[in-house]
Amino acid sequence: MLASFFAPFLIGLREGLEAALVVGILVAYLTKLGRRDALPRLWAGVGLAIALAAAIGAVFTFGAYALTFEAQELIGGGLSLLAVAMVTWMIFWMQRAGRSLKAGLEGGIDRALRGGVWALVAVGFVSVAREGVETTLLLWSMVQGFGNRPTALLGALVGILAAALLGWLIARGMLRLNLGRFFTWTGGFLVVVAAGVLAYAIHDLQEGGALPGPFGASATVDPATGLAAVGWAGFPFGWAFDVSGTVAPDSTIAVLLQATVGFMPAMTWLQVIAWVSYVAIVVPLFLRGVWANRRPAPAPAAAPTTDAAPAAASATHPNGAS
Repeated sequence: MLASFFAPFLIGLREGLEAALVVGILVAYLTKLGRRDALPRLWAGVGLAIALAAAIGAVFTFGAYALTFEAQELIGGGLSLLAVAMVTWMIFWMQRAGRSLKAGLEGGIDRALRGGVWALVAVGFVSVAREGVETTLLLWSMVQGFGNRPTALLGALVGILAAALLGWLIARGMLRLNLGRFFTWTGGFLVVVAAGVLAYAIHDLQEGGALPGPFGASATVDPATGLAAVGWAGFPFGWAFDVSGTVAPDSTIAVLLQATVGFMPAMTWLQVIAWVSYVAIVVPLFLRGVWANRRPAPAPAAAPTTDAAPAAASATHPNGAS
């Protein structure tokens, strides 16, 4: 149970806190400008973004029941690939744009205040919708592989609620959190999770017949048994390994490993190749971004002290720079 709960909880916490900090920056800036009258429009946009994410999750979850097994696998695999692409892009975007995130959000508020009523609604919507859709896709992709889906969904919900609470405490100045360290470690965790989601996407696409694998006529067959071969004999379209006789697929350790590193007791060669390739490419790039962001930023020109909320200022950069 804890295995199915932990990974969705951590993803809900990380992604939810990112969205909460963005909203905190927007609210703090409107408050500083003395435009609390505009907050209802901002919250309307945030509410619409949350509703969109929930609606997408509901469509993916309940819409799949009317499809054939192959169609479900193809759609699941395709959406998992989209989730991997979005998460990977977001990780590196935050590394690059984190230093200017606060200024960009405040500039958007300034432009929206000069526009019509819907301009500020759009700012709230766009600021949260990206995080919401990304979180929905990633969690949906993960939950499909869990035997205990209610527990996984509960973990995600608890993580999001905890993120909202932490964001509120930080914005009120009641809690100080080392956001740089938090986002660095959870960013690394997301890279590994994304590798696992990629491997599971390959599995779905193989089952759906979009990719060659051990589930169809393209399987690399063991001549002795007539079944899909295992090990080096199964390369390239058979099983890389199968330890399901030792590690039961529904056991706690198997679920925990699948939730964290993408390990499945039986994995195809294409899955293993995809996982190793993703980690080999993305992890060095991620570490390079972490090291680059640890270099001291150029000293800014002296500016008058403002009354901006210190919590929002400290939350502008996921790697600790403000």
